[in-house]
Amino acid sequence: MIKQYTTESIQVLKGLEPVRRMPGMYTDTRRPNHLVQEVVDNCVDEALAGFASNIAISLNKDGSIYVRDDGRGLPVGIHIQHKVSGVELVLTTLHAGSKFDSEIYGISGGLHGVGVSVVNALSEWLEVEVRQDGYAHFQRYESGAPLKPLERGSKVLKSDTGTDIQFKPDPQFFDSISLDLEHLMHLLRAKAILCQGLTISLDYFDADEPKSQVWTYENGISGYLLEHLPTERVPDQPFLVNNQNGHNEAVEFAMSWTKDTDPLIESYVNLVPTTSGGTHVNGLRSGVTEALREFCDFRNLLPKGVKLTAEDVMKQCSFVLSAKLENPQFSGQTKERLSSHSATTHISGVAKDAFTLWLNQHTQDGEEIAQLAITCALKRMQSSKKIRRKTYSTGPTLPGKLADCASQSVTETELFLVEGDSAGGTAKQARDREFQAVLPLRGKILNTWEVDSTAILSSQTVADIAQSIGVEPGSEDISRLRYHKVCILADADSDGAHIATLLCALFLKHFPLLVEKGHIYIALPPLYRVDVGKEVFYVLDEIEKNALLARIARTNNKTDPVVQRFKGLGEMNPLQLRETTMSPETRKLMRLTVQEARLTHNTLDMLLAKKRSPDRRQWLEKRGDQAVLTRIEPQANGTIHEYSAP
Repeated sequence: MIKQYTTESIQVLKGLEPVRRMPGMYTDTRRPNHLVQEVVDNCVDEALAGFASNIAISLNKDGSIYVRDDGRGLPVGIHIQHKVSGVELVLTTLHAGSKFDSEIYGISGGLHGVGVSVVNALSEWLEVEVRQDGYAHFQRYESGAPLKPLERGSKVLKSDTGTDIQFKPDPQFFDSISLDLEHLMHLLRAKAILCQGLTISLDYFDADEPKSQVWTYENGISGYLLEHLPTERVPDQPFLVNNQNGHNEAVEFAMSWTKDTDPLIESYVNLVPTTSGGTHVNGLRSGVTEALREFCDFRNLLPKGVKLTAEDVMKQCSFVLSAKLENPQFSGQTKERLSSHSATTHISGVAKDAFTLWLNQHTQDGEEIAQLAITCALKRMQSSKKIRRKTYSTGPTLPGKLADCASQSVTETELFLVEGDSAGGTAKQARDREFQAVLPLRGKILNTWEVDSTAILSSQTVADIAQSIGVEPGSEDISRLRYHKVCILADADSDGAHIATLLCALFLKHFPLLVEKGHIYIALPPLYRVDVGKEVFYVLDEIEKNALLARIARTNNKTDPVVQRFKGLGEMNPLQLRETTMSPETRKLMRLTVQEARLTHNTLDMLLAKKRSPDRRQWLEKRGDQAVLTRIEPQANGTIHEYSAP
């Protein structure tokens, strides 16, 4: 029975309870990587302020993580207003920190002030030791709560200062408790590159064998970029800019153009990786494009009727951008995208002035870069003409198996690409006919990874997909796109994962602009249904099922759970499919994105190219046990998660 909604119904969550109730609002709940990053970011902020030069991280066998720096140390005195130590205040209170005051930290990555408190909230236990004023101060927390006040312990040298934090992530809040080690090492290496004079070390175990890695760089981002570029590049030594704006702000970037390889694109704000870009990247693209346009106009390099766009100029450009801003504003707590509007204007002006000067001093390299951009522009214009001749969306008929939706508003419509006629029939009954369309796909789709975009339409399945969405393979014009979301819906088993992989490869290779603009999604149907009395649970895979059964065993000893494994989508009834997978209110979708284009291309080429079978065999022998489906723990209704291609 639903209770009356009264004033007494209103709950106020205090302390760290909001984080433990809704962890997905504060961190990435797939793995605990973001928790490590938050602690490391605080250490790096000390280095940026000039007070730390060493950061040490240890990944212990018991699953705990240890981070140490030699900075000033967290404040240990009692806060006048809150009557607890500064350490406890920072670790137990959201939006408590020193980074809102530019006099304490000129620049910092941890602007939002919830970072280390979120780490504490989502850990089984956390221990902190602060070395300050000749003493070591210690405190332990369990499930976010302090066991005792901060205690002053043994004496240390007055020169020995800093903060040690050790914590163990709580498995109940994460899909997997294991860290993405490759991603963590890439992050730590990048911070060492971007912060001159900083040494970062990592100790970890690989198959029970202890290993260590140390990063310290003298050549900065230019040397880092050169490590990832082929020998054929323009210019040979990257175009490098390091601009200081007053005392607290700076922008540094290195860039070079390549012909036949996917570009390396990395951006950072205060050493925090902004994997989704943002206003600083927009400013760089805008400034470089304006400078190259003026260079081409002045030297009469453009063919008649050709106008360069930012996409033409930057399509083959590799760059590393590092911005240091006083008050950066991010989109979300994970800080994947910068939203500070002032960054666009400032960085655009810096980039345009510096690149204009460089182009006029290096005219031969400038003309080569201009020719690469002009070639991209001509290809774009030819593709546009080709689309006007073959307008799939305005042809005489749409594919016969397509069950279209009623709405004519592209911004709200969705297309589900469903594996098999049986599942397609169920999906047609489960959908909302107003805005959801369904296209059943017959059998495994063609592996299009090594097929030219002009030839893949010989496959009827691919032709049906292209005709349904209204975009031609290889096109850079998506103005005729008929659906805002294109959702891949395959079985939750290994065969379904294979089909989903082939479809992801199709879009990444032949419809890359749809991926870039965020139109491609992967639906997450459940593999199991678990009934416990009158309660029904749907889980995504074997790991999640075992975790659920263990939780039920701890809390319910009276009713035995009944587990049903779905053999496929067609075995689910329409109501189940609607509730678990298609209804925006209760489903879970992953958006397909690409964080590192070059790495993604190389990985998919190894997995799908016929000529790479020896590499594929070697990879399967060494890392095949790591090839598991990405799981999403149920969080908020209708949550959309980012999913990066491998």
